[in-house]
Amino acid sequence: MLVTFQTSATGEITMYQSHIGPVLEKLGKHVEQGVITVGELDSFIQAFEKIMAEDRQQRATEVEIDDDELDEIDKKKKRDFVSLSARLFPLYEMLKVAQKKQKEVIWGV
Repeated sequence: MLVTFQTSATGEITMYQSHIGPVLEKLGKHVEQGVITVGELDSFIQAFEKIMAEDRQQRATEVEIDDDELDEIDKKKKRDFVSLSARLFPLYEMLKVAQKKQKEVIWGV
């Protein structure tokens, strides 16, 4: 299932529910429908920065496996992997623009 975020400050951003759902729930929002008010934007931006930093730090501490030790399926998975911080970055940028223009962000409407 897809979730489309909208704000009058920018265009739309669509994400997979399985990627953004846990993040929204962690921040006290429902994935099906919601709003991030102008007053909430600062705390959401800070939370996204923390989540993305933790993701980058976790990936930096993971043991790198030599490609010679992987089969073709695992090589493809490794090559096609997209980190959580990379997935969140477009929405993070939307939040920053919305904050600057003092506009709320909505989804599921």
